[in-house]
Amino acid sequence: MDDDLWADWPEGQVGTDSDVRTVVAAMAREVKDGFRYEAVPWQRFPHFYGPGEEIPGLLAALGSEEADAADKALGQLWDRLHHQGGTIAVGALAVPFLLRTAAAGQPGLRARILRLVAEIGRCQHMGDGSREGLLRVAEEPLTIEGSTMCPVDWTIQAARRAVTEDLHLLLPLLSDPDPEVRAMTAYVLAAATGEPSDVTSALRLRLGREEDAVVRVSLVLAIAQLAREHGDDRAPGWARELWSDPGQPTEVRIGAGLAWLCLVADPAPDELRALLADPGIRQYDDLLQPVPWLAWVDFTGPGLRRCLGEMLPADVPAAPADDPWSDGASG
Repeated sequence: MDDDLWADWPEGQVGTDSDVRTVVAAMAREVKDGFRYEAVPWQRFPHFYGPGEEIPGLLAALGSEEADAADKALGQLWDRLHHQGGTIAVGALAVPFLLRTAAAGQPGLRARILRLVAEIGRCQHMGDGSREGLLRVAEEPLTIEGSTMCPVDWTIQAARRAVTEDLHLLLPLLSDPDPEVRAMTAYVLAAATGEPSDVTSALRLRLGREEDAVVRVSLVLAIAQLAREHGDDRAPGWARELWSDPGQPTEVRIGAGLAWLCLVADPAPDELRALLADPGIRQYDDLLQPVPWLAWVDFTGPGLRRCLGEMLPADVPAAPADDPWSDGASG
C-alpha cells in the first residue's frame, strides 16, 4: 500500500493537494489579507516538531500588541519553520501572513520576520561562501524534508511565488527608517520570481540613495542574486563597473567584487584581487558581518573573510592565530 502511494513520487504529486506550490498558488488574496488561517490546509504539512495546524496560533500571537508574546511566538516559528537551517513546506504557507505582519506589526520584530521569510525561500546555505554557493537559491531537485516527503525545492518555489505576489508590501520597506529592515528587505526581494526588472530598478534606486554600509552591500548582492537567477548577462558588467570605480564607497566595491565573482566563472582580474586582498579590507570584516548573506557564512567570525578565503584562497592573508574562525577562512 505504501509502496503504491510513493511509486510515482514526486512526479505523481505535481499539481495535487500534496504539492505545496499548488496550495500556495490557490491561496486567495482575501484569505491572506484577512488572516483567514482556517482557509489554509495547515494539517497537510507537518513541521519539524509536529502537526502544521499549530502554526496559525503562533502567527496570530506574532501579530499581538504585546511585545513579549509576539517575540516568543517568533522564536517558536523560527524553530518550527527553519530548524537547523532547513526549510519546510508549511513555511511556504506561512510566508504571506509573515509578510503582512512584518509590514503592519511590531516594528522591533520586522527585521527578524523578514529574515525568516528569506530563509524559507532559499536552500540551506550555512557555511557556504563559495562563488557557486553564496547567491544560490534553488535546492537539488531530489532533496526532501522528511516530515512530508515534499521536495525542498517545491517549498522554495512556493515561498518565492508568495514573495512575488506581495511585492506591494515589500518595496515600501526599502525606505524603512531602520537600516536592518532595509537590508533584510533586500534579502527577501532577492527571491522574487517572474520579471524582476521592477524589483531590480527599485533596488538600484535605493542603492543610489543609501548611506548605510551594510544596506549598500545587501542591495548590491540582492541585485546580483536576481541577475544570477534570471540569467541577466548585463549584470557582470554592472558589477565590474562598481568594483573598478575608486570613486565608489569601499563597501560597495567589496560587495560588487563578491557579486562579480558569483556571476561569472572567469578568473579574478589582478585589479580585483588587489582590491579584495588589500590588508586594509580587514577593517570591513566586522562592519559587514550583519549583511544577511555574509552572516550565514560564518557565525563565529566575519563571513566576509571566509568568503574571500573561499573565492580567492591564494590571495587573502591568513587569519591571525588567535582568530576563532582561522581554520574556516583558509578555504
